[in-house]
Amino acid sequence: MESAVASRDLVASARGGDATALALLLEPLWEPAYRLAFSMLREREAAEDAVQQAALKALQNVRKLRSDTESLRPWFFTIVANQCRSTRRSRWWGVLRLAELPYSKSPENTLSEERVDLANAMRQLPVEQRLALALRYYLDLPMEEVAEVLGISLAAAKSRVRRALMAMAPALNAEGDAG
Repeated sequence: MESAVASRDLVASARGGDATALALLLEPLWEPAYRLAFSMLREREAAEDAVQQAALKALQNVRKLRSDTESLRPWFFTIVANQCRSTRRSRWWGVLRLAELPYSKSPENTLSEERVDLANAMRQLPVEQRLALALRYYLDLPMEEVAEVLGISLAAAKSRVRRALMAMAPALNAEGDAG
């Protein structure tokens, strides 16, 4: 009970412009926000930049945060996802992506074959489907929060996740079927 009151007080302080209160509220969300950004951008520095930019936008728009503490996580993850979409739309993102080298299966690569297959299958998905899967399975959000972050209905969120899983299935089963 006491922590719920303290959280509501922090939200009220943050909504009043207290940057320290907002930082305290966002602290437990940094790591999952980074994982979300990395799942969308696939580059460490870009993900870090996106989360930092999202934090600045959160501070600028903190008055839009509802006063209940349950809305904080989806509100901030929505800002992170929008920042990642914005980054992907930028002119330089396309230029930088052209310079990437394809993945090579060298002995020093520490990823297992299954993780590589999964990463490749995820990379082939449209960004909105990849985002839905990252929110649901990588961040383990309930479907209601996935829908809220994506700004769509619960039924549409479930459908997006299902379509993404179906789209990935052939790529993940291809090698198993050949053996």
